[in-house]
Amino acid sequence: MTDISNHTIEANGIRQHYMEAGRGAPVVLLHGFPFTNFTWRHQIPELAKRYRVIAPDMRGYGETDKPVAGYDKRNMAKDLRELMRKLDIEKIALVGHDRGARVATRFAKDYPDATDRLVVIDNVPTRIIARDFNFSRMAKTYWLFLFHLKLDLPEIFISGREEQWLRHLFSEWCYNPHAISGPAFETYVAAYRSPGAVRGALADYRANADDLAQDLADADVKIACPTLSIWGAEFDGVGKAFDMPAIWAEMASDLSTFAVPRCGHVPQEEHPDLTNNLLLEFLDGWAGERPRQSN
Repeated sequence: MTDISNHTIEANGIRQHYMEAGRGAPVVLLHGFPFTNFTWRHQIPELAKRYRVIAPDMRGYGETDKPVAGYDKRNMAKDLRELMRKLDIEKIALVGHDRGARVATRFAKDYPDATDRLVVIDNVPTRIIARDFNFSRMAKTYWLFLFHLKLDLPEIFISGREEQWLRHLFSEWCYNPHAISGPAFETYVAAYRSPGAVRGALADYRANADDLAQDLADADVKIACPTLSIWGAEFDGVGKAFDMPAIWAEMASDLSTFAVPRCGHVPQEEHPDLTNNLLLEFLDGWAGERPRQSN
């Protein structure tokens, strides 16, 4: 049985919660919206057999602080970089899903020397969505990008209805609408009934304008490290709406891709065994930062 420990540490001015398991080269897992680090419950035990796995709750989510500001992806990437400094980690393999993939992409661009390899799961980069947005084709999924931008009103509608809100999202996003059910579903409901949880998650979206500006500023800079893009073949908002190999070829110079069949937006929960195999294959050879030579 994998020994998974929970920790909190002050980094980049906020109290960050993270789970940790295993030993070896560090692998960081960043969840998306509206998830928490609980989404990696199927991956952590398997990855921890070979690696030191660290799964934070990102700013605004789970048990991590939910400040009013600081949700642009450059600052959220800095959250991770400062967490790494506190843990004395210089270089990582990085996996991000959904919003976590946006943070991971920004991290790989801002801290290339700290990123050995990158996995992005079911994510279309911010600037690509802005460039290629087609309302009639994408409204079914991307309505929340607009709804969440409105201050206060979404919180009014969601407060007290967290269960119905999450049930709608998970059922619409998953190929099997019951993929996230039972105790797992209740865990997410409990997380979003905590004070500030809905506001914190929506603040992630409310930084979209800043995120877009950051992405446009270095749009010509490709991610240099090996990159794997994974997505659900049946999700209307990603695999069915975009040419994912072409999009990620714009973003990364050393790219592999994989469309998970019969899968929606959440491969790590819908097809955990296949996702684990893809991650382990891609991570193979990651041995950690080499010790620095002394003069």
